[in-house]
Amino acid sequence: MNMKRIFFCCILSIFIAAGAMAQVKKVPATTAPATTVKKAAPAAKTAPKPATAQEVNPGKTKVKITTDLGVVVVRLYDATPKHRDNFIKLVKQGFYDSLLFHRVIQGFMIQGGDPMSKNAQPGVMLGMGGGDMERIPAEFNSKLCHIKGALAAARDGNPEKASSACQFYIVQGNIVSDPELDALQQQKGIKYTPAQRAAYKTKGGTPFLDMDYTVYGEVVSGLDVIDKIAAAPGDASNRPNKDVHMKMELLP
Repeated sequence: MNMKRIFFCCILSIFIAAGAMAQVKKVPATTAPATTVKKAAPAAKTAPKPATAQEVNPGKTKVKITTDLGVVVVRLYDATPKHRDNFIKLVKQGFYDSLLFHRVIQGFMIQGGDPMSKNAQPGVMLGMGGGDMERIPAEFNSKLCHIKGALAAARDGNPEKASSACQFYIVQGNIVSDPELDALQQQKGIKYTPAQRAAYKTKGGTPFLDMDYTVYGEVVSGLDVIDKIAAAPGDASNRPNKDVHMKMELLP
């Protein structure tokens, strides 16, 4: 584990995803007796492909995040209702408006939502805010992985792995190989599906966070903006030298 990951875990551990293709069962053909008229066999019902990289109901709630470097749209999962409802509540309240993406690490993630980041002076180390708010119980789901673009909840080191009520991160990550996923399967007891593996090997992500931090949404547009924010030069605590603000609104 490199020093950035150690630092990350010590200050504010941040930080479930999987996507599998629906399989259609083959229906054996039947032969009608010669004395009857053959009827066309009913077409096999094909399950609709999920509109998400994850293998869950993608949900209908979308949030627009306007930043100094562009616009990102995220969709919240119905499979994680506590996190979904909490995020919606805060967005409606305008809680996130004018807050910063206060920790960005290229090849890893961008983190924001610390209420102390609003009007924070340059150089001030952030990431401790929101500790006085009630934590959100973990909603781990083996169908939700940390694929690039995953929206997930930050947390401290509490034993229940409950989430911060306000701080979140969006995964950038790196391309992951099969041997790396094999090692994580043995280490964490996770069984990655072929579709999950394909996503990690093509889109990338941070699978070492799987089943330790709650994933509750995904980016549906603006991955290029995530890359821009992650690449922003920063100080020793990974706070961007030039502030990256956010403003959020629910989309109809």
